[in-house]
Amino acid sequence: MPKPTCHDVSVLRITPHGPEGLSHGLWLIELENPGWQTVRPGQFAMLRPTAWGFEPLWARPFSICRATPERLAFLIQAVGRGTRLLTGLRQGDTVTVWGPLGHAFNTEPGVRTLMLAGGVGIAPFVEYTAAHPTPSALSLLFGHRPPLSCYPYEDITRLVTASAFRETSPQDIPLFVARIEEAMADHAGGLALACGPTPFLRTVQKAALKLGVRCQLSLENRMACGIGACLGCVATDTEGRHVQSCTRGPVFWANEITL
Repeated sequence: MPKPTCHDVSVLRITPHGPEGLSHGLWLIELENPGWQTVRPGQFAMLRPTAWGFEPLWARPFSICRATPERLAFLIQAVGRGTRLLTGLRQGDTVTVWGPLGHAFNTEPGVRTLMLAGGVGIAPFVEYTAAHPTPSALSLLFGHRPPLSCYPYEDITRLVTASAFRETSPQDIPLFVARIEEAMADHAGGLALACGPTPFLRTVQKAALKLGVRCQLSLENRMACGIGACLGCVATDTEGRHVQSCTRGPVFWANEITL
């Protein structure tokens, strides 16, 4: 795996994602690629604008949504102080980017692979789909609350079979859980990959263990340093050991982690 590096790069573009992205706090930030030649889908980077000084102190972690030789793209949902400040960046501003970090999703050419995404958890699957050697083997099930146009859903559906489920009330949750279980049952001999909020991952994990589906989960734990030093992202494995999500994950096998 390539050694992570740290660089100051320029913001190439920052825009709300889709016509309703601004209303729902969903943005796409595109940065110069600092020369990363190998980014594996599922890895992440720490972003910190140089203008922040010492406030806020810590960088923010984001899945790498898309990587080309010229640029890196990140899907950001403004939900806290740091992410709201990030959406105030302008073209030409400087951001310190540290990465690529963490363990990636397995890529198994020719193996039927189900991608399960919840909300901004769709981000790593854009790069996963684009980089996969046999995208015809992939399918996506996407759960979301804001309108579909707020997400890079069409970037994936151009290449793979996909379906989406919009949750509009708590009464929709059992229907979505049933969709997840149905899709995973259809992939009993394949591979399932999931990224999203913890309750969503917990549902996927439960279904994977019940149905015997090989499954990897990308945890969205809070990370402050990205190198295993701050212990802010610690999770617990199935043997009761504490593990840092940033260095041991963020991708874990479903049967190896406790949620």
